[in-house]
Amino acid sequence: MPPVKRTAAALLSIWVFLLVVAPMALADEGVGEAGPTTDKTVTFFCFGVIFFFAALVIVLSLIQNRLEKRKEQRRADLARFN
Repeated sequence: MPPVKRTAAALLSIWVFLLVVAPMALADEGVGEAGPTTDKTVTFFCFGVIFFFAALVIVLSLIQNRLEKRKEQRRADLARFN
């Protein structure tokens, strides 16, 4: 199966799945799986989002720093051998 057909089939499957699952998510008069939404729930969720993005920036910066060190070490090694 060519990659384009596989991608199209995967996207179509996801789309159909979302169409099937969406009514269940909106059932029970807007009360979701976690129960009724309160101000406390929304506040803690937003704090979680803030924490997630802060942690994401820190982790990605650490990864970039390590990759930069490897790149500089590789350049230094090549300059030393040439």
